[in-house]
Amino acid sequence: MENEKIGIALSGGGARGFAHLGVLKALEEKGITPDIISGVSAGAIVGAFIASGKKADEVMAIMKENKFTDYAKANLPINGLLSLNNLRDKLEKHLDKQAFSELEIPFYIAISDLNEGKVEYLNEGPLISIIQASASIPVLFSPVKIDGRLYVDGGLFDNLPIKPLLGSCDKIIAVNAMPIERTEKIDNLVEIALRTFQLSVSGKNKEMKRKCDLFIEPKGLKDFHILDTKHADKLFEIGYDYCSNLNIELFWSY
Repeated sequence: MENEKIGIALSGGGARGFAHLGVLKALEEKGITPDIISGVSAGAIVGAFIASGKKADEVMAIMKENKFTDYAKANLPINGLLSLNNLRDKLEKHLDKQAFSELEIPFYIAISDLNEGKVEYLNEGPLISIIQASASIPVLFSPVKIDGRLYVDGGLFDNLPIKPLLGSCDKIIAVNAMPIERTEKIDNLVEIALRTFQLSVSGKNKEMKRKCDLFIEPKGLKDFHILDTKHADKLFEIGYDYCSNLNIELFWSY
């Protein structure tokens, strides 16, 4: 692994994104740190802090201390049931580097252009607005207007954004925090919107898995609702324990 350029792609997954921080801590302990990062939705939030120079433990402490778990607010049902303006406010306050050009690690964010009907991988532009857009699950959260266009969660087209890393890295690690679970409870508009989105974003995972050198999907994430933020410590622990027990050298040998 020495002298190899490492790219890490972080998926969406709502509250399960706390597992990303556990994975990143375990990778760091194995001597693996990213030279370039791409993220979408929850992965975009985590990735922004890591790209700003923070360690996983630092990011976890910031998110817990400043109640990043309280990221959504009720909204009038015009273009979304909820608003992520609370998330935006917290990012503006606690992300100490608020432009792509200020970040210490190159960083790409996947967002979906509702007007054009396509995914974009951005590494320039209004960082905070782009993160908010990348986390805005359609219908559930209001879209974000950037330069006159409406943008939503990049996972709509690509929930595991490996593409911007291809050709730029010697090794690519993908971390998926959105495994599909079986569910019995789909009895309101929020659950229907979430389930429809969750099923739609997972279709390309097999294809993306073939394009990376190491695919990490911590076991146990299926037991946690993607909007249930009460279990941040447990999700972090799941990511950390799973990755700590991986024999990275086995995957890196080809």
